Amino acid sequence: MSSPAMYFYDPSSRAYKDLFPGVRTRTFWGEQHLLSLVDLEAGCTLPRHSHPHEQSAYVLEGELEFDVGDQKRLVQAGEVVIIPGGVEHLVKVGAHPARVLDVFCPAREDFKY
Repeated sequence: MSSPAMYFYDPSSRAYKDLFPGVRTRTFWGEQHLLSLVDLEAGCTLPRHSHPHEQSAYVLEGELEFDVGDQKRLVQAGEVVIIPGGVEHLVKVGAHPARVLDVFCPAREDFKY
């Protein structure tokens, strides 16, 4: 008999995965997408990178400078950034810690743990 499906999760009980210095996440996924609840320390930078996954970022707390393609913008809590797959981007965190909810489609296998 197979194990029962999981439908509900408590992020506070999920272990963290370190992504970069000062950046850690807790991830949850289905077949088609992955949610990444990311905590970022003040002043840290996610280096310029790209991936084939479409990424939607909803800033929950703090402010971050997003550099996406040839556009740069300061993004604050309550704002959303949509990054198409393959587009280079980087993120610089402001003077205070930040929290972002990222959604990746398709699900990122490297973020599953």
